[in-house]
Order: sequence, then C-alpha cells, then structure tokens
Amino acid sequence: MATATDIDINTVRDEWGAYDLLTPEGIKLLIKSAAYLHSWYQRVLSSISFSTKLARHWDSVTNKLADVPQRHADVYVFCLLKHEDKQTVDPLNLHHWDFYVLSTAELNSYTRSQYSITLKSLQRLPPAIGYDALKQEIFIKNQLNLKL
Repeated sequence: MATATDIDINTVRDEWGAYDLLTPEGIKLLIKSAAYLHSWYQRVLSSISFSTKLARHWDSVTNKLADVPQRHADVYVFCLLKHEDKQTVDPLNLHHWDFYVLSTAELNSYTRSQYSITLKSLQRLPPAIGYDALKQEIFIKNQLNLKL
C-alpha cells in the first residue's frame, strides 16, 4: 500500500498508531486485508469479513487511551487476496488482489453494522479496483470525506 501511494517505505511505522499509513498529502489510511486461502488445511475457502469497529487511540506521549472510540483514519482500504487456487496463489502478484476503498464518512454512514463488513456488503458499495488505481481512488475518497 505504501508504494501505491508514494509513501517512503524506509519510514518506520508506529505499530500502536491510530492509523496504518500517512500519505505525503497527509491522508491517514487504515488497511484491512483478508484472503480465501491460508497456509493451513482448509476444506472450504474462508468467508471474508473485515473489522470496522471504532477504536480508542493510544497516545504514546500521555501513555493513555482516548476516552471516546472513533475512526481515526481518513480512508479505509480493504485488500482481498482473491485467488482461490492454493497451488498457484502468489501474494506478490498484484493481479491476485482486489482493493476496495471507502472514506470514513462512507463507513460511518453504513447502516448494516458499525463493527464489521462482509465482502458481499462491501461489493455493493465501491467497485473493486486494481493496485494501479489505488492512489487516485484514495485521493478521491479523501476529497469526499472533506465535503461531508
């Protein structure tokens, strides 16, 4: 995700931060990922669901959690490793992935659940996009966030 948005990959990420990545334009991203396949034995493909619950941000300066849970990112990127053949899956092959991008405003207005979103529900919102379209879509979704 960092390379798609021109983030310096040599920058150390704050693993306890309120969001995952910060673009050069100042857009805060939260990245969620899921896959149909896993390294362990599976009888069937995994069902896909992403957690979207509000969180209390931990402040490293005060060493305290925020009082009020909220969404801290501007844009959420849901990444699905969609390839379904264990013999040929390659997580480094970007064609094996679909990406869904939602602004926090869109996620906040989602009426089904404020805790998670299934792939089926997500597919009704934005269309899946490829890796090459991520930077532009993140920018567009952030602009939507600023208007709402």
